[in-house]
Amino acid sequence: MNHTSRVLILAFAVSALGLAPVTDASPAPDPTAPGDAEPRIVLTPKPGPAPRLNGARVFGVRPGSPFLFTIPATGDRPMTFGVEGLPEGLKLDTATGQITGSLASPGTYTVTFTAANARGTASRPFQIVCGPTLALTPHMGWNSWYVWENRVTDEIMRAAADAMVSSGMADHGYQYVNIDDCWPVRFDSSDPGRRGEPRDAGGRINANSYFPDMKAMTDYIHAKGLKAGIYTSPGPTTCAGYTAAWQHEELDIRRFVEWGFDFLKYDWCSYGDSADEEKLDDLQRPYRLISGILAAQPRDIVLNLCQYGMGNVWEWGREAGGHSWRTAGDLGHDVVGNLFRDGFDVYSANELHRYAGPGGWNDPDYLLIGILSSAFVTETEGGSEASPLSPNEQYTHVSLWSLVAAPLIFSGDITRLDDFTLGLLTNDEIIEVDQDPLGKPGKRAAKTGDCEVWVRELEDGSKSVGLFNRGEGLATVTASWADLGLAGPQKVRDLWRQKDLGVFKNAFTAYVARHGVVMVRLWPEGR
Repeated sequence: MNHTSRVLILAFAVSALGLAPVTDASPAPDPTAPGDAEPRIVLTPKPGPAPRLNGARVFGVRPGSPFLFTIPATGDRPMTFGVEGLPEGLKLDTATGQITGSLASPGTYTVTFTAANARGTASRPFQIVCGPTLALTPHMGWNSWYVWENRVTDEIMRAAADAMVSSGMADHGYQYVNIDDCWPVRFDSSDPGRRGEPRDAGGRINANSYFPDMKAMTDYIHAKGLKAGIYTSPGPTTCAGYTAAWQHEELDIRRFVEWGFDFLKYDWCSYGDSADEEKLDDLQRPYRLISGILAAQPRDIVLNLCQYGMGNVWEWGREAGGHSWRTAGDLGHDVVGNLFRDGFDVYSANELHRYAGPGGWNDPDYLLIGILSSAFVTETEGGSEASPLSPNEQYTHVSLWSLVAAPLIFSGDITRLDDFTLGLLTNDEIIEVDQDPLGKPGKRAAKTGDCEVWVRELEDGSKSVGLFNRGEGLATVTASWADLGLAGPQKVRDLWRQKDLGVFKNAFTAYVARHGVVMVRLWPEGR
């Protein structure tokens, strides 16, 4: 069918009302039911049996640092991996796809990944950039906080690493397994397992008894081809009152290197008791200090600045040494309200797209989907509940994070992933937008009432577009070529369904459900 002569209205809302396209002559669907009545429809197609290479297409490492990268690929196992042009100093395990070693000299190395099984062979170009810049694409992984809080243990972290592999998340590019707060000692904890000596005789920080051997734990994570992350604060204590880095910064970083960590979340917390939060120098000081210490280490550690957007951190976070920086408060304090207020409005009002790119990313907090700690859902402790986000809101959450090039760090229960949550996390066409190597974050292109259109430019010249409805009922949302900086007919592909929709002349319009999204990608006709 040729759609160039008129705009086609499509019903692609995540609702109970049918997902097939309808022409502009068809009646519109009725408004959707409230969020708690929305069905949890899995839009992401299951991966096929043939090999498919996924995830980032570029990776940064510093000269001399340990190198670890696992080639992400879906398809039937067993699978054999190959790399053409692998530089000296690196080696490939052809059975696991793990690349290890180190590079002695700076340079950009263009290689080709291959993955083969009984169903065929896939290949894909990839760049290894050896130089001072890490985090050339946003981080992808898991964090313990929003499901485990102060109950986190070594056993939980190992189980998370197991699940990242067994669920297939690692096959789509997820790699970081990160402890949040509550791994050190808290002298006044009601749990004797969390008490103890906070530091050894040499001043080095100790883990509490739930983490009997940090090095063995990170070795376990690394053996699966994954990376390990840790958490602390520049103040005397963490947010939850555990021992932090105050006046022991260099000792603690050396300890993290000794233990083998690859990622550090550095959370403002009690540092505010001795700093003037109105003074930019005070806001920047702890991050400049810690990034300088990290730069002198023989191991790459990605640095996440967590200080909730104070002092317009997006304007200086990269220059202060951050590889990502939190742009607002914790999403978990009001997940639904914060998704729209902090995810959409803080970003747009401050034009955050101007400040991020390869090596430094805006971080609006974690992906709060799936099963979370009950403390963030029902204000009770010790249990777990489903995310308070409706199905539509969860699609909106992941879509917006990908469009703005935010880190995709899941913080629900990774050991209890159902098909719906796994589909949200592992749609490779959505992930390709987030991990696009151009690294140009998206922005709001148009807003009419509760309806918004967001656009992101991608490396191949295409554009990814999100049509969002923040209203309480069904809406039609139009992405006009004029608003998107386009001219001429465009091919349109639905990214969640991984389905081509046709060619459109001047605009694309869709029905979008309450708090929902339609996410598409556009190419000029003929490409």
